[in-house]
Amino acid sequence: MIGYIKGYFHPNPDGSIIVENSSGIGFLIHVPAGSAIYKEPEGAEVKVFTSMQVREDDISLYGFMSKEDLELFELLITVSGIGAKGAMSIMSALPGSQLKRAIAAGDTASICKAQGVGKKTAERLVLELKDKVGVFADVTSEVVIPLEDIPGDARSEAVSALVALGYSRNEAASVIAKVKGDNLTVEDYIKGALKNL
Repeated sequence: MIGYIKGYFHPNPDGSIIVENSSGIGFLIHVPAGSAIYKEPEGAEVKVFTSMQVREDDISLYGFMSKEDLELFELLITVSGIGAKGAMSIMSALPGSQLKRAIAAGDTASICKAQGVGKKTAERLVLELKDKVGVFADVTSEVVIPLEDIPGDARSEAVSALVALGYSRNEAASVIAKVKGDNLTVEDYIKGALKNL
């Protein structure tokens, strides 16, 4: 079992990546569409957490930028009827934090946005994983706050800044809303938010 691969990043036209290690071996790794790894320049040193899936006619590596996403992938493939490719399709349609919230809330409509995932599969996924949602660090307690509900231009700019840093819109909006004070600068809101992240 390969837990992670550290090496130099090379994108592939088909959406997979190659990570070349120090021995000069290039590992072909399938990653979710829109993975944060694509923000890295070609040749950058990266660390990719991997899951090796072995079938009778195929051995493939699936990779993620965080252990949390790897654990989520491995949880998804325990669901009856969802294989590695199906799990990747789901994680391509819904990034980790959004997928966790969808499972916790029983939001099958969002899960059905994944290519090849029908209503019955989404319902089975929620049914089988909802009890295991505790591993997702209290996702049910997260408050989703629409951006328009956050008063003040400074707060809105701070939310945009956090989104640019890679946080989800809802995550950024939620944490900015918790910063006390209505007349702070954008920088003050960001500093306060980062303390709570």
